[in-house]
Amino acid sequence: MDAETPAALNTPRLSPQDIRSIFIGIMLAMLLSALDQTIVATAMPTIGRDLGDVAHLPWIVTAYLLASTAVTPLYGKFSDMHGRRVTLLIGIGIFLVGSVACALAPTMLALILARAVQGFGGGGLIALAQTIVADMVTPRERGRYQVYFGAVFASASVAGPVLGGFFAETLHWSMIFWINLPLGALAFFLVNERLKLLPRHERRHKLDVLGAVLMSCATVSLMLALSWGGVRYPWASGPVLGLFALSAGLWTAFVRRMMTAPEPLIPLPVILDRVVGFAILSSTLGMGTYIGLAIFVPIYFEAALGLSARQSGLALIPLMIGITIGSTLSGRAMARFRHYKRIPLGGVATAAVSVGALSALAGSAPFWVIEVLLMLTSGGLGTLMPVATVSLQNAVLPHHLGTATASMNFSRQLGGAIVVAAFGAIVLGGHAAAGGPATLGGHGVTLDTLSGGDALLAGAFHWVFVAATIGLCGSLTALILMEERPLRDRASVRSEVPAE
Repeated sequence: MDAETPAALNTPRLSPQDIRSIFIGIMLAMLLSALDQTIVATAMPTIGRDLGDVAHLPWIVTAYLLASTAVTPLYGKFSDMHGRRVTLLIGIGIFLVGSVACALAPTMLALILARAVQGFGGGGLIALAQTIVADMVTPRERGRYQVYFGAVFASASVAGPVLGGFFAETLHWSMIFWINLPLGALAFFLVNERLKLLPRHERRHKLDVLGAVLMSCATVSLMLALSWGGVRYPWASGPVLGLFALSAGLWTAFVRRMMTAPEPLIPLPVILDRVVGFAILSSTLGMGTYIGLAIFVPIYFEAALGLSARQSGLALIPLMIGITIGSTLSGRAMARFRHYKRIPLGGVATAAVSVGALSALAGSAPFWVIEVLLMLTSGGLGTLMPVATVSLQNAVLPHHLGTATASMNFSRQLGGAIVVAAFGAIVLGGHAAAGGPATLGGHGVTLDTLSGGDALLAGAFHWVFVAATIGLCGSLTALILMEERPLRDRASVRSEVPAE
């Protein structure tokens, strides 16, 4: 097939049943990746006791995040080169192999290595799922499908810790990994044959191996610095500063490689497009802020407001539900309104005002007011996610679809890690200034030692919410600058897409 010919014209049309089957399969694949980021949290104490190694427990989470973040852009490029089906099946296969290795791990080291293998498989599942939807339906229809992706993340955020604790307490911690096998097998079965019907947009690409190595090493160095800073080592320590310096050097080399390589891993014209670049920036700042709030708001509930762990979990529900409601409204509206940016512009502005109000009321607001503000914040952010993803996919050529979508997901994950580290530094700095320890997690501060009431932590969380407000204002600014191009009503055709 000629590279310039619209692939959709040479591919059998997908029936509604085909689309439904593929969509269920890729949602299961997304659930696998999303669930394994949260399900291990409540089982970690049991795993540490069973394997006789508590000191290295954080690496169960870190290994997965490092691996999955580093390989996300590679999955996008590989799918543009060799097709979505084979790439998705490889990802599911690697993830399941890693799950079996995790369940059978006899030592903590074996479990950490197996979690890294899981991450190598899971890193591309979310981006590939969004890319496959872009291959199946027109840009105008994609918004309503993005809604279900948001529901998957919300479900994983709520159900993951509950399932992890249940399996660890009543059965065995290995069940949190064995459960992946039937889910993965069902996803494999649902998509294997029907994905052959997808339009084919591959071109003759050459993988930029040097660029891939530079980007992966830069990502791992940065993630390690963010993971260790303030927890394993002080932020100003040699190891953390050295990792930051190494990452900066590698990122510089990667940018130079992008500018000089015959076919870079991430083509500069794609990233510099007025839609793609600002969509990535806006969603990175927005989703990064949301991830940071989802992690630190429970600490605020327990340490500053005195809620129990169970009460804190229940109090987090409005934050999880709001993003689903917002994405549902925004996704459905995209198919109906020509100026589809208006809803997320209002939504992100509402989120920024709401979290700004939280910063002003952190130590004095009634609990119900905090809950309402959190729901408005997440609901406003929810309106951004479908619009950013669909706008980006609408702006690129079909043979860059996987690369662009994976780049957005990679940036969101990295942005989340940076925001979490920043929020952690603010909380620890405020706590240390109030006379408490300056470490968090397994190396000093626990929720018991943090529970000093409003006088100790309200000031620190005031600045956390101020930082969140700044992040959301940045997200809103990028969204304003993002060009609003008409959504196409037909399958991707080269002449309709301006960005090369």
